[in-house]
Amino acid sequence: MLTITVPANERWDEANQEFVYVTKEQTLHLEHSLVSLSKWESKWCKPFIDSKNKTLEETIDYIRCMTLDKNVDPNVYRCLTKQNLEEINAYISAPMTATWFNETKAGPPNREIITAELIYFSMVNYGIPFECQKWHLNRLLTLIRVCNIKNEPPKKMGKREIMTRNAALNAARKQKLSTKG
Repeated sequence: MLTITVPANERWDEANQEFVYVTKEQTLHLEHSLVSLSKWESKWCKPFIDSKNKTLEETIDYIRCMTLDKNVDPNVYRCLTKQNLEEINAYISAPMTATWFNETKAGPPNREIITAELIYFSMVNYGIPFECQKWHLNRLLTLIRVCNIKNEPPKKMGKREIMTRNAALNAARKQKLSTKG
């Protein structure tokens, strides 16, 4: 969970041609989760996870969907500072896990569009409990990816890989036993 503080503020809203007032400092508790993603996608009817940039309105609305606090003044979201937005973006892009992947795959990239329903499907498919829908989204996606990798059949080694591995094993044995072959 990310906690940010939006300072008391007064600013001019160009779009609505009016002043926006936040009379007191407001603390927001945010969670980038499958629940937030699902709320946003149900409103905008388009996938959140894609390479396309979001409009400012879509971004602010996602922050609204991430908010765990109740009865937040809508003007608070219009008064987010640049620092607030940088903190939120850093939080959204953080891996939130120690797991990493060796990216040696030479095939074409997967172009499947990921939506909340596909993530829920993967959770059901791999038996991931629904409590995990409140995890940080990147952590949940990493768990799904690990489940996918662990459920793949073992990859067969090519002839060159087998020969290289065997040569390395033979060299190690020769050195260990102090022999020439």
